[in-house]
Amino acid sequence: MKTYPVTVLTGYLGAGKTTLLNRILSEPHGKKYAVIVNEFGEVGIDNDLIVGADEEIFEMNNGCLCCTVRGDLIRVLGGLMRRAGGFDG
Repeated sequence: MKTYPVTVLTGYLGAGKTTLLNRILSEPHGKKYAVIVNEFGEVGIDNDLIVGADEEIFEMNNGCLCCTVRGDLIRVLGGLMRRAGGFDG
């Protein structure tokens, strides 16, 4: 079974998660990333705050990643794993 690198970015409200993510995405590192954003509210704001980048951003709204939007996460991860070329993180 092929493995894929995964980085989980988590923290309290206002801890700087979006700022760190923007820094990573805007650096000229030459790597390919996919970003999955889990928003707890019906209207997500973090997706609008993330800088324009070549990376793909998938937003899942209105629920806990482990319970409510679990099916969405499984579909997104399955789609990412089937892509040719893969991702670096």
